[in-house]
Amino acid sequence: MEILSFDKLDSTQKYLIEEIEQGRHSPPLVVVTREQSSGIGSRENSWSASVGDLLFSFAVDISQLPDDLPLGSASIYFSYLMKRVLLPYDNSVWLKWPNDIYLGDYKIGGVVTKKIDDTIVCGIGLNLQKSQNSFKSLNSDVSADILLETYLKELELKERWKQIFSEYKIEFELSRRFSVHIGNYQKNLKNALLCGDGSLIIEGKRVYSLR
Repeated sequence: MEILSFDKLDSTQKYLIEEIEQGRHSPPLVVVTREQSSGIGSRENSWSASVGDLLFSFAVDISQLPDDLPLGSASIYFSYLMKRVLLPYDNSVWLKWPNDIYLGDYKIGGVVTKKIDDTIVCGIGLNLQKSQNSFKSLNSDVSADILLETYLKELELKERWKQIFSEYKIEFELSRRFSVHIGNYQKNLKNALLCGDGSLIIEGKRVYSLR
């Protein structure tokens, strides 16, 4: 997978999408930066970060993903892979449905996934240093470069959704103490039903996790 590295970008995801749309690069492609000023968080919120944090986006063709992966659950899939990568450094790391990386009760990172034609674009931001964005950090000596290298190896394994989901459905129980934004509303996950494709049924309505 080709990797483009920078000292500073406004947003790795915006840069990656522009490179692909302009035909300068094609998937599979990774864009990583040491510093980011206008990163994209959930619901288009800004995600600022410090030098030393893990900040990258990648693009893959849908054909390069596991054939049993529901595209609506790509956020869960990519997020859970990152959770696995982080677990050796702190065993209290877990994934809050569908795309927030938590350390105990505190958010330390997030994943944003978009489908653009036949390409899936995923951006990941993770606080490794003392946070500038009101969130906590991993507080580990591990470098962003090591985590990125490990993550890309996990991604290349193309582990099937069936296996990822079998692990995640147990961990989902931790999410029941929290709420998520659904449209313009916050919905409590206490009574949510997790479906096999990663979607939720909340108050009788099905909600998908691609975001």
